[in-house]
This record gives sequence, C-alpha cells and structure tokens, in this order.
Amino acid sequence: MSEQQRSSKPRGYEMRKRAEDVGRTRQRIVEAAVHLHGTAGPAWTTIAAIAERAGVTRLTVYRHFPDETALFEACSGHWLSEQRLPRPQEWGAMENPLERLTAGLADIYRFYRAGEQMLTLVIRDRHAVPQPIREAREETTRRYVEVLADAWPDVDDPLRRAVIGHAAAFSTWRSLCLEQGLADREAVEVMVALVGAVGARS
Repeated sequence: MSEQQRSSKPRGYEMRKRAEDVGRTRQRIVEAAVHLHGTAGPAWTTIAAIAERAGVTRLTVYRHFPDETALFEACSGHWLSEQRLPRPQEWGAMENPLERLTAGLADIYRFYRAGEQMLTLVIRDRHAVPQPIREAREETTRRYVEVLADAWPDVDDPLRRAVIGHAAAFSTWRSLCLEQGLADREAVEVMVALVGAVGARS
C-alpha cells in the first residue's frame, strides 16, 4: 500500500463521519420541529425552541434550514413518512360510486383519526404555515375529491362535487367524530347517504 493510499483512508473515514454527524444533527432538528408542531402548533414553534429541543444552536438550525419553507418541507415529509396515507389508487379502481365513496371516506377518516393532533394544530395555525406547504395539502385533498367524484355519471355536477368535498374535509370528520361522538364508520355512512341523496333532489 502506497503512502498516498494510507493517508487517504483516514481522510475518507473522517469525511464519512462528518457527513453522518451532519445527517444526525439534521434529523434531530427535524424531529424536534415535528414534535413541537404536533404539541404546541406551528404558530408557537420558534427556532429557539427547536434548537433547544434538538440540543443545537439557532445558528445550526439556520445552517441546515435557511428558511421556514425548507424546514416545514422537511418536517412535513418526515411526519408523512411515518403515517399510513390514504390510497386513492385502491378505492379509485372501484367502479361503483357508492362503494368507492364508502371505501375512500373510510380510508381518509382513518388517516384523520391517526393524525388528529398534528392535523388539528397545523390547520389551526395555517396562517403560520408557508404557502407551498398549504398548497400541497390542499392539492392532495382536491385529488381525493376528484377520485371520489369521478365515479359518478354526473361527474361535473357542482353540487355533488361540493358535497363530496365537504365529506372529505378534515373539519367534517372532526365535527362528526370528535365533537358529536360518531364512530368513523357511522360518519362514513352519514356522508355516503348525504352524497347519494344529491342525485334524488328535484
């Protein structure tokens, strides 16, 4: 082994270790921010609080995340990666509109219940959430509604689409299940009956 090869091994090890340390620090910051978003809410989560929980300085936080959008994107991605997300590709394959709606709402409501605390705080503090993050969430909800509405023959009926949008909203699930005490299954049945009744209107 040449002198150059011997000297390059420690250097390569040091570079890998430095990269691993940087990665671990970044992960601690993200996990600290996710915890605070899910307990205090985004509006009450400061860089100082994130730094304290992560055991780093505010400068270190800014070094990893130069702006709030970058931090929120990392937090959102981390939190979502730990959730069992709705699968519109599965219920979207159902041709019967009532069956698709039942399966889709059940899947969406399951996700809402599992992530209720975080979703409640993020929606409450949406004014503190960067616009790209808000728009991404809104687009996801619109995609769910599109898949649910596309099964109906009158796919362009604005009233039915509006009622489906209402049924798929987190606020609807929260009102029916948390405030009124319905089980998720019961809430699904109520919303499916409501959407189905739209076609029977005069």
